[in-house]
Amino acid sequence: MTSIKKLFAPTDMTKGVPWKSIVAFTLPMLIGNIAQQLYNTVDSIVVSHYIKDSADVIAANINNPDFVKAGDRALSAVGSCGPILNMLLVLFIGISAGASIMVSQYFGAKNRKSLSFTVGNCITVTAIACIILIAVMTPLIRPLLVVLNTPASTLDWCCDYLTISLIGIMGMAYYNILSGIIRGLGDSFSALLYLLVATILNIILDIFFVANLNMEVAGVALATVIAQCVSSALCLWKLSRMQQFFDFKLSYLKPVGEYVMRIIKLGLPSGLTQAIFSSAMIIVQSLTNSFGELFIAANVVIMRVDGFAMMPNFSFGTAMTTYAGQNVGAGDYDRVSKGAKQGTLIAVGTSALITAIILLFGKPLMGVFTETAELVDMSYYLMMILATGYIAMAVTQSLSGIMRGAGDTVTPMWVSLCTTVLARVPIAYGISFLTRTPELPHGRYECIQISLLISWVLGAVLTSIFYARGKWKNKAITKQ
Repeated sequence: MTSIKKLFAPTDMTKGVPWKSIVAFTLPMLIGNIAQQLYNTVDSIVVSHYIKDSADVIAANINNPDFVKAGDRALSAVGSCGPILNMLLVLFIGISAGASIMVSQYFGAKNRKSLSFTVGNCITVTAIACIILIAVMTPLIRPLLVVLNTPASTLDWCCDYLTISLIGIMGMAYYNILSGIIRGLGDSFSALLYLLVATILNIILDIFFVANLNMEVAGVALATVIAQCVSSALCLWKLSRMQQFFDFKLSYLKPVGEYVMRIIKLGLPSGLTQAIFSSAMIIVQSLTNSFGELFIAANVVIMRVDGFAMMPNFSFGTAMTTYAGQNVGAGDYDRVSKGAKQGTLIAVGTSALITAIILLFGKPLMGVFTETAELVDMSYYLMMILATGYIAMAVTQSLSGIMRGAGDTVTPMWVSLCTTVLARVPIAYGISFLTRTPELPHGRYECIQISLLISWVLGAVLTSIFYARGKWKNKAITKQ
């Protein structure tokens, strides 16, 4: 019983062997991130396999080489919504990042009052932000999809998916923020458990809404919203039972300028980083849409496999943020540096293993999402271009995590700005323009993946340089 309680208890990462603390914290979070990735993955698999064309439509297009099956069109619709949905969530990603950094540093410094105000103010700020976002963005969804050259055959599905996701965004937002607070306290296991519960619920509801109720793409969106509302409610319940570390009372929900501004100051660069990335994705999505429905569907398959391949990198990055935050709060910078070296080496080794798996077993992985042979081949070919980039991303995520945990969220933002706005987008459109021919009026479609690979490698180089300069060591909020 004691060992089970330890799994759900906050972890003090200022003690013990650095790499062991990082790995022990990362593993539950990695499983949780994989489970979270299953949300979109299951959505894609369900719509691909359960949404079918009528017999009349199939008969009418039996000799049409350009015909794309309903399941593949639905797959492209769900995937096309990803960059836009991520853009809608950037504000909450920023709040979550700021909250996690503050919580980990105040926890390391044993500052109960500041920890209590941080938690309470995050809950209030999130509620206000959700209300504003729903009111402003709901009427703009369809016009935005039209501007992005969304194919007419998937426009209504995309609109349904995004509208339902936006109306239910409070559940998504609160899970990201509350789980970030829980992880900032050193408890990655509870967030994992609640996410697993929500993932299982999402799978059941996906199949029920689509296969049984024929709700098509709207069904998977509704299933995801309900599941994430459940996970956020469980996180809120967990926080209410952690009052040995902070006070969870109504008085702390009242916005206090000092803490709100600190959350914004720390979280805004992280939110902007995600906004920059999402903006680039949306801009590139317009180019992606120009290559047709088959390529859009292939890109979705790649993103789903990519989501799993990136999970270790994101998990190590978040673990390094909490690790650095707690040790910076305790004033132990030597331990931060040791953990940075050890954690980055483990992350690089993990990514190298994942790259090998993708190279060896890529085609069967693509086949999980579609039965269309041409789509599998195209997806596998494009995935090969990206594969080695995951090793570079391991370096970027680990060292960025250290800098963020220390309170420097601005440097990773500038790195993201350089690699996406100044590198990825111009390279993608440049290759597309330079490879245009009468047979390929939009250029070669490989431009999307080549530009992404280059941006990942550039990001690793820049992040390593800024980490080595060491200015992140002067950013701790506990020094202010």
